[in-house]
Formats: sequence, structure tokens, C-alpha cells
Amino acid sequence: MDKSQDIKTLKGIGDKSIKLYHKVGIYTYGDLMYYYPRDYIQYTEPVEADDSMVEKHGFFKVRILKRPELKKTFRMPVVTADVVSGSNEINSVWFNMPYLTNILKPGCTYVFGGTLKRNGYIYRLEHPLIFTCDEYDKIKNTLQPVYPLTKGLSNSSIKKAVKQVLDLNGDNDIQLQDGISEARALSVIHFPENTEELKKAREALVFNEFLLFILRIRLLKEENKKAHNDFNIRRSSEVHDLISKLPYKLTKAQSKVFEEVEADLFNETSMSRLIQGDVGCGKTIIAILACMTAALSGYQCAVMVPTEILASQHYASFTELFDEYDFDIPVCLLTGSMSTSQKKQVYSRIESGEVKIVIGTHALFQEKVIYNDLALVVTDEQHRFGVKQREYLVNKGNNSVPHVLVMSATPIPRTLAIMIYGDLDISVIDEVPARRLPVKNCVVDTGYRGKAYGFIEKEVRAGHQAYVICPLVEESEGLDLKDVLSYTKELKQSLPPDIKIACLHGRMKSSDKDRIMKAYLEGETDVLVSTTVVEVGVNVPNATVMMIENAERFGLAQLHQLRGRIGRGDAQSYCIFINGNENEHNKKRLDIIGNSNDGFYVASEDLKLRGPGDMFGVRQSGEMQFRLADIYNDINILKKAAKKADEILALDPLLEHKENSYLKKRLDELAHVSDLHAL
Repeated sequence: MDKSQDIKTLKGIGDKSIKLYHKVGIYTYGDLMYYYPRDYIQYTEPVEADDSMVEKHGFFKVRILKRPELKKTFRMPVVTADVVSGSNEINSVWFNMPYLTNILKPGCTYVFGGTLKRNGYIYRLEHPLIFTCDEYDKIKNTLQPVYPLTKGLSNSSIKKAVKQVLDLNGDNDIQLQDGISEARALSVIHFPENTEELKKAREALVFNEFLLFILRIRLLKEENKKAHNDFNIRRSSEVHDLISKLPYKLTKAQSKVFEEVEADLFNETSMSRLIQGDVGCGKTIIAILACMTAALSGYQCAVMVPTEILASQHYASFTELFDEYDFDIPVCLLTGSMSTSQKKQVYSRIESGEVKIVIGTHALFQEKVIYNDLALVVTDEQHRFGVKQREYLVNKGNNSVPHVLVMSATPIPRTLAIMIYGDLDISVIDEVPARRLPVKNCVVDTGYRGKAYGFIEKEVRAGHQAYVICPLVEESEGLDLKDVLSYTKELKQSLPPDIKIACLHGRMKSSDKDRIMKAYLEGETDVLVSTTVVEVGVNVPNATVMMIENAERFGLAQLHQLRGRIGRGDAQSYCIFINGNENEHNKKRLDIIGNSNDGFYVASEDLKLRGPGDMFGVRQSGEMQFRLADIYNDINILKKAAKKADEILALDPLLEHKENSYLKKRLDELAHVSDLHAL
């Protein structure tokens, strides 16, 4: 089967639906095969509603007591139905589904699926799934995949398309681990018969994902072996004068890390260093000082960041500092959204050597960009870029290998960092500047939401701003999780109309995302409802509140990354973690982040608590942006993959042996892809 074949050749995908598939990133057979379920619904034996099921997801056999009622609330049709399960009545409610009044018949029995809530003596189901008894009997005791969706694209249509592709894939003989073929693992991950089978298939695919990534890192290390430092970069007295004049004193950790960077710049071999630092630890000033050191010796530097809005912020940080202290170091900005004439002007200034520091997005390594004498490459938020992207930029040096400085705010314990970033020396900034107030945290249940809205309003009235984070872009079949689009409507109905609310998510065009983020940055928006797209370090000092819905669905390190968007100004900041499923395990996990602002502590405790095979949904929303793998959740698999990669390369350094042809082919397929999602 040709994985690159267009999905429009599949049965059931026409001109209208193909646009919806493109919207979620599915263009080819391969895209469908690796479009893993977000979660699964386990269709268990229906039970009766009682206190033992409160705050738990289940399937309940119910009888409709009377004809459902249709009301208009906040311009939205709301259907309510009183049903009985066992000896208890349940109030059931659905939004934007007026047709249910004609479907649910009084006296008839159905199976409802959802999380049972209790308000005083009243049981409640919000937006439950509805099955006739015959429908439910057909799927009972099975696991059914739940895919990330977009409006108009149903879960069942994705299931049918995936099934077609898997049938065409057949049973290839590519072995992953424990004797499982790739075809079998893919079939099981989409359509498992039981949880044990699912666990084994997922482990095999995660192992392969880690193995491919680590092999690419190891091969890149061989390609970029400690190259000779061809640049005559000298210690700059102006840089050290600037350090002494800054309105704050560098922390001991910052000073130590800059000494390590400086030593690398003067060394006989080219620098290849990772700076790890918690959110707000002051990595940007280290990058500025390193670029100054190279620029004052006459060389060029490139600073690559993942988003245009962040590139603009870095550009402002560099230029404002240089202007304030009268440094004549030309800096320019280069992003994809600039006009052709603007880009041409920047290209000319870069090629002539007039510009010493270039700040931008992936546009920095486009073919038209020709550097005069590139000596230093800085990449911020490294895990957002593929290995190949970093390689492209490094290759922009004129027959000399530039120094590479990588910055990451993802708090990864050192042992993991060595496995993942095997080609880099590692520095850690483990102190936060004393001038910053620690964020105040609270972990609460869904019943606190009304109070949280009131608190957000109070902070906005005080002149501040707030974030609300949801795990989904839009409502998804079968998942009782908050989504950005519905939540934005709900919040607009709950908060006064003069409070300006906007929404942001990853499926928007880059220009729209930048426009919305710019409006928030400039204070034109009071509350931003967003997915985790905001975790990439845009600095909004005026934001003092973050409320994270379904916090139990995120890895703790990612929650810490998100929390890092607040507490960046002088005012006290607050983070509210809403726990949507209060089982004991979730409570223990969230208590860790609720009781600490130290990212490395949070990451290490998360590592202890989240044992191997512990799944919070199959499509992880975790660190490093892998498709399926999670570096904390799957640490034992990561260790095995790292060991296997070393064994393979010890016997076959260039992957030329027949038994490694599959790995070579997969790495070649991935070489042109821009980020780790392709793995």
C-alpha cells in the first residue's frame, strides 16, 4: 500500500468531507493510519444510577417518564427529560439538540451514557449519549475509538475511513517489538478487542516512535560530530558591562550557565548546548548575551522561535535592551507573514552582513536566506522543531559549523534529557529571579466553577486579564470534556457583556492566531479561552489568572508549562486547576502541582507517580509533542528504545543492513517533515 495516496480515493470521502479531513490534518492514507484515537469508550454492562456512581462515567438503563421539554436559554435550545433508573430519578439535559423531543418516547427504555452528577438530592446527566437497548446490545462489552473531530466530521466516518486503509495495509511483516507486526499494532490501536491487547499494541507503537526519534538524533550527532570552531569570537568587555548595569542581578544559575556558553564560544570545537530552565527563570537574557558576544566579534546570529508573535516579542526584547544601553548592533525580524518586498529587503541586509542578529520563525532557514557569516544558531522551545529543521539552519553556515544553543522550558529530569537530546551538552537554570511573586494555586472540583467565574470578573475589573484552558477544540462525541468553542459561548453568557472574550486554538490559520494573541497581548481582550497552543512562551505580564478545565487530562509538566503564562508581571497571580474526575489517583497527581511551583520537582514527582502503562487517553497531550508517546508515562519504553538504538548503530552505523531497511525507509520518509508529530 502507498501511504502517500490521497484519501479522496477512499469510499465515502467526497468533495465536501475531504475539506473536513484536511482541517484535522488528514490528507493521505498514512495520515489516517497514524491518526490515533484520542480515547476509547468502554461499553460496559448498564447499571442503575445510585450514589456509588456519582462523578463516574457509566451507562445507565433508564425509562422516560414524560415527554421531554424544549426551552430557549441564552438563545440556545435546551432539551430536558426526567427519567428513572432503578429507584432514582435523573434530570437529563442536552444543548442544541431540539429534535430529541420527537425521538425520546415516554414509557420507553434506553441506555444513557455519561458522568453522573448530584446536586443535593437530584441526580443529573449533562449531554448523555443515547442508545436504544438493541443498539447497545450490539456494542456492549467492546472498546470503541473516539477520534479528535471537527464540526461536520463524525466519529463513525473516521472509523470507516480508517478501517478501509487498514484493510488495504494487510498484514505486513514489519516487526516492532515482542513479535507484534506494525500492521497488527495499528489495527489494534484503532479497534481493540480488550484493554490488555490495546496496552501491548500501544507499547509497540510507542517503542517504534521513540526508536525512530532517537536514531535520528544519534545519526545527526554523527553527522555533526564536534566540528572545529572556525570563528574567532572574543570575550567582550561591553557584554560584562551590560551585565553589571542591568536593573536586576543575574541569579547564580544564570551566571554559571552564561560562563558555560562563553567558554563554548571560545573553545576549539563548536558549541552544541541545551539550556534547560523552568518557566520564568530568565533564559532569554542568556540568549541575548550570547548573541551580543558573537555580534560584537563581527559575526551573525540566528534566533529561531516557533511562532511569529513570540518572534516579535524577542525582537522587541533585543532591540529595547540595545537601544537603552546604546549598543549599535543591527537586529532584524524575519517571519513568513511578511510581504515579498519586506522579505527581499531583509534578505539583502542579511546577505550583505549589515544585520548581525536575525530573529524569526522557520522562515530563517528558507532557501532564499543567505547568511554572510553565521556563527551562532539559537533555537527556543526546541521540542517544537524537528531535528531536520535545526539541521537546515546549522547548514546555513558558510562551510563552517555554527555554534548551536538550544533553549527549552520543558522541565525534563537530566537522565531523560540525556536520552532525548543525546547530541547536546546540558546546562540547567534551576533558580527563578527573586523579584517574581510565586503563583498561588488551588485544585478544585467542577462545583467551584461559578466562584471561579466571579474571581475572573474581579481580576478583570482590577485591570488584569485571564486565560481559560480547555483540552478540546470543539465538542467530541463520547467525551465528557470541555472544549474551546462551546466554553467561549458559555463564558460569554456567564460573564457581563462588557468583558471582552476571545478564543484561540491550533486549527486556526497562523494569521488568525497571531491576530488574536496580539489583541490579548495589547489588552484589547480580557479573557482568552484557549487550547494548549498558548503554552509556547508568549509574555503577557498583565495576565494574572489561569483556569484549566479537565486538569486531570494533562501531564503535570504540561500543566506547569501552561501555568508559566501567568505570574510574569508585578501583580499576584492565581492558577485554578479544575479536576473533572475526582478519583484518588487524579487527586494525588494534581495535589503535586497544587503544592509546588518548581517545574523540576513537579516533573520528577510526576515521573514517580505515573508508572509504566498508566494511560490518560491514548493520544497523549504530553511533552515533546510526539504522536503517541509520553516521555514521563513511557519512561521504561524510552529506556529500552535508547538501548536498542545504540545496539543497532553499533553493528550498523549507517543502517545499511537488510534487517534495518524498514528503519532507514521510515527515517527517509520523515526527513522532510517539519515536526515530531510525523513520528
